[in-house]
Amino acid sequence: MSTDTPAPLPFTTPVTAALLRGALDVERTEAGLLPHRLPAAARAQAPDGQIALAEAQPSGVRLAFRTRATVVELAARRTRTVYQGVPPRTGGLYDLLVDGVLAAQGQASGGNVLDVDMTTGATHFRTGPAGSVRFDGLADRDKHVEIWLPYNERTEVAALHTDAPVTAAPASGRKVWLHHGSSISHGSDAASPTTTWPARAALLGGVELVNLGLGGGALLDPFTARAMRDTPADLISVKIGINLVNADVMRVRAFAPAMHGFLDTVREGHPDTPLLVVSPVLCPIHEDTPGPSVPDFSGLGEGRVRFAAMGDPEDRATGKLTLRIIRDELARLVAQRSADDPHLRHLDGRALYGEADAAELPLPDALHPDAATHLRMGDRFAALAFGAEGAFAPS
Repeated sequence: MSTDTPAPLPFTTPVTAALLRGALDVERTEAGLLPHRLPAAARAQAPDGQIALAEAQPSGVRLAFRTRATVVELAARRTRTVYQGVPPRTGGLYDLLVDGVLAAQGQASGGNVLDVDMTTGATHFRTGPAGSVRFDGLADRDKHVEIWLPYNERTEVAALHTDAPVTAAPASGRKVWLHHGSSISHGSDAASPTTTWPARAALLGGVELVNLGLGGGALLDPFTARAMRDTPADLISVKIGINLVNADVMRVRAFAPAMHGFLDTVREGHPDTPLLVVSPVLCPIHEDTPGPSVPDFSGLGEGRVRFAAMGDPEDRATGKLTLRIIRDELARLVAQRSADDPHLRHLDGRALYGEADAAELPLPDALHPDAATHLRMGDRFAALAFGAEGAFAPS
């Protein structure tokens, strides 16, 4: 792999929607095609820039094609998000898979930068040139190739430059798994796009992933429920809780009806589809302390930002939510609904990351899992959901 462009390649294939998997919409820009993970109708109802920023970062979105090419170069323009006062993150990686196996990784050159002030929410946009990511030394044979786009960078894809023709991959025939969750499902601090826990689980489970993990955006929004209702899927999961607590957006009285409404909407389009409700993974700061959570910059001297819970545990008496309360409510709600919905199941998120895991692999910023934890969660979800007794077990 190299991000250089040493010589022009003889074949150019514009990126079209036919080459993309995992996107619900595409937008034509001056730089190419921008994949969206929410449709235009949902984006129009989003209340702020948080959803817009998250859904345009293509977590789970990939190009899928067949080719004999030994060199593949993707022309793209990335937009990196940089938080002022926070050590910059490593640029987003592209994962290239050949016949389902990771063969190479790379980073794109050039790109825009979105500067964000975490204390005020103010942003400043700096434009930059389009770039590319190049993969060399691929096997000289007909093969199925996937390029998974960075989960943490908005990415406009323009064209594939190759040394052999490219054709869009035919439909795989595998089941489509539609998943919705928070920044942890979005990818948080995973090492690369195929090692976010949903991507890892999808690859192990042999399914096609549509990832609606939206950083900061798992808030039971009706527009997200409608997007899920209208998206073809064979398997569906909803992982909910942490954003409701750390954003401090509702109380116990509102939570259960909102969750019922979200599931009712999903069921309008998928009345008999296996549907798995996943409660929050362990997060010690919010187990018994309500939100909101705020960034703690005291560790910047050590190159670290952590999060702290600002709520008062006494406020549980007045209906403020904690993760423990949400888990209890979700278990009760799913038990109630499953009496009339035999395809509805519940999974306690602590089975993916619990007390023993927190002792071994503590959350680095007190809120998000690290790369090793993503792999562990993906492995466990695959075993629990796609295994013989799981909600997504083969018929």
